[in-house]
Amino acid sequence: MMKTLFLQPPSFDGFDGGAGSRYQAKREIRSFWYPTWLAQPAAMVPNSRLIDAPPARMGLEPILEDVKNRDLVIMHTSTPSFASDVKVAQRLKDVNPSLKIGMVGAKVAVQPQESLAAAPVIDFVARNEFDYTIKEIAEGRNLKDVDGISWRNEEGLIVHNKDRAMIENMDDLPFVTEVYKRDLKIEDYFIGYLMHPYISIYTGRGCKSHCTFCLWPQTVGGHRYRTRSPQHVAEEIRLAREYFPQVKEFFFDDDTFTDDLPRAEAIARELGKMGITWSCNAKANVPRKTLQILKDNGLRLLLVGYESGNQQILHNIKKGMRIEVAKEFTKNCHELGIKIHGTFILGLPGETQETIRETIDFAKEINPHTLQVSLAAPYPGTFLHKQAMENGWLDEKNAELIDDSGIQIAPLHYPHLSHTEIFENVETFYKEFYFRAPKIASIVGEMVRSPQMMKRRLREGIEFFQFLRNRHAA
Repeated sequence: MMKTLFLQPPSFDGFDGGAGSRYQAKREIRSFWYPTWLAQPAAMVPNSRLIDAPPARMGLEPILEDVKNRDLVIMHTSTPSFASDVKVAQRLKDVNPSLKIGMVGAKVAVQPQESLAAAPVIDFVARNEFDYTIKEIAEGRNLKDVDGISWRNEEGLIVHNKDRAMIENMDDLPFVTEVYKRDLKIEDYFIGYLMHPYISIYTGRGCKSHCTFCLWPQTVGGHRYRTRSPQHVAEEIRLAREYFPQVKEFFFDDDTFTDDLPRAEAIARELGKMGITWSCNAKANVPRKTLQILKDNGLRLLLVGYESGNQQILHNIKKGMRIEVAKEFTKNCHELGIKIHGTFILGLPGETQETIRETIDFAKEINPHTLQVSLAAPYPGTFLHKQAMENGWLDEKNAELIDDSGIQIAPLHYPHLSHTEIFENVETFYKEFYFRAPKIASIVGEMVRSPQMMKRRLREGIEFFQFLRNRHAA
């Protein structure tokens, strides 16, 4: 077995580009998702180690020391961080020339030829789902015999092996919780709308929806929702609770946990028996009956992608959501006491100043507990990227999707709507949503009731205003 390091390399200060982040960028409030996509193969390779440098605030020096005694490094990369990650790979090779370096992630999954051509230091990249791919390489299998990779042979030629079959029995995968316990400090991971400390895991992969902008289903996970059994999920939660008694909330990071309602209800009932507080991603179409079952069994919050308040834009991005249904769903959540963190995207195809106004008004009307406003990001491999290239919406200088400090830019523009207009409306959106008397009163009331929440909200407020200042400076 090769001595293997799984690495999320150092990058921009505060940059959440990890193997679990859907939008690789600095956040308005400092946030870090768990590197679950790296932890899964790490759990399959004995005596491996996972280093997630950004949340640990780890610089390059201890990593360079570690790789002196390694045979193999698996680095996660992304479109925004690729150039930086290649520089790190070169530094690793400089201290250990015999090191084999492979990259994983959506960027190299959809651009294997381009990635290898741009970075001679990389020995191979893994395409699509890569858990067993990496396990076989770590076991010492010859690269020519490993499905699902593109690699550089001894002559320096790039070779593309056949695709790897997708994993069908998700219960065969080991628990990522073991790797969390071995290699991570869970207090390093923070998401503004989740209780701290939290733990995030997947109960399944893939999403049957075809949203044109969504990264993971179009590049790595696929559009079939392949799931773990409720019993398997409950077993890992029991283990995680034993390992981490300080955890206040579990988050299920499946693209849409509520795609399979009977299974979601079954998992909820298992969690209810344990008295677990939990949250998950959800579509804005879950029926009230199911919401009631989930709430009765420990559900605290739903992360809901509303994206836009304009029905035509939702059709344009193949969201499969009706505004009226989303309003009814949100009303039901409010009445049942389920909190919502709503996510919205500005700059999607069809966006105008009028539709931006419509979305801001929609957000204020449905009034989720908290929200996040992102800029439409055309990641390579998505249908949105294909559209942007074909229609001239994306210019080369914006193709990396972030600025020089890691803050997300507005990469798309339209004949009737400029980069600047889209970018500036993010701040308008946040200010109009949060600087309302009822919302301010709600936040203050929350702070008064909980000293811990007061400390947290004050810190978040400082970070938010610093973020706005940095956007202006950019």
